[in-house]
Amino acid sequence: MLPHLPSHLSELPIYQKAMDIFVLSRSISTYLNHDLSYLHKDGSENEHIYFSGDIVQQSISLAPEIAKAEQERHTDKKHKHMASVRQLTNRLYSNCRRLEKCNSNGKDYIPLLRRELKTFKKLQHTWMLTL
Repeated sequence: MLPHLPSHLSELPIYQKAMDIFVLSRSISTYLNHDLSYLHKDGSENEHIYFSGDIVQQSISLAPEIAKAEQERHTDKKHKHMASVRQLTNRLYSNCRRLEKCNSNGKDYIPLLRRELKTFKKLQHTWMLTL
């Protein structure tokens, strides 16, 4: 994701989990888009299609924010990136809950993503203590 990743970064469990979450959310979003891309009889879109895109956008931002926090030397800036990771994680989790209410077979995969996010939150807590 970032052009100059330190070698230790790709070995960090939190970074690896962030990449797993990105791959999983992109797969779920692709699956959901097939079911949610139809228009209603009145011509309106399914509101849940936006949440499927949101989980991809939020998950793609996790790994770069982790890398920025790891590379930052100033404590204030580290905390800014850590707060961003926390906020992205919370948004991802809430968008998963919204997607569980959609009318799609793909919603059955959302609990899998939520479990990964729970694991990520645990890793995140440990990671934040080490920075």
